[in-house]
Amino acid sequence: MSDAAGEETGPAARAAPLTDAGAFAARLAPGARLLGLDLGEKTIGLALSDVGRMIATAMTTQRRGRFRDDAAMLFALVEAQHAGGLVIGLPLNMDGTSGPRAQATRAFARNLLALRDIPILLWDERLSTVAAERVLIDADLSRRKRAASIDSAAAAFILQGALDRLRAFQ
Repeated sequence: MSDAAGEETGPAARAAPLTDAGAFAARLAPGARLLGLDLGEKTIGLALSDVGRMIATAMTTQRRGRFRDDAAMLFALVEAQHAGGLVIGLPLNMDGTSGPRAQATRAFARNLLALRDIPILLWDERLSTVAAERVLIDADLSRRKRAASIDSAAAAFILQGALDRLRAFQ
């Protein structure tokens, strides 16, 4: 929906993915968990916070399919885990600019918001996969086990970074 000047109005204009942790924190219900996502081209790594929003725990990795199927899976998890918001890793380039993957991530978040008004924080994920891989190597996991769990570990790393920042707003 647009006004005479072509500006977006209505729910789509109000519901936008956030990049400001303070604005995100203001939209969260007390005691609601957060679901962390590491969006890849083929998979979605998932992590979940505790109700105190102190600790992120890697959950699982899901194969990506059509957007509607991915959204249905995510919203089912939101309901089942009583999640009050999503933290989605934003894959910025090392110089802080946005490339095609960052644009695709923003579009994914906007499309989710078109289906349901839920707080979404886009969180800088630079080097999250590298950090997650180091943790898995330190845990002495085999290459095969690392490959199976890297996306959910990266999601946990992304979510933990956001949780650490959100503590400033409690």
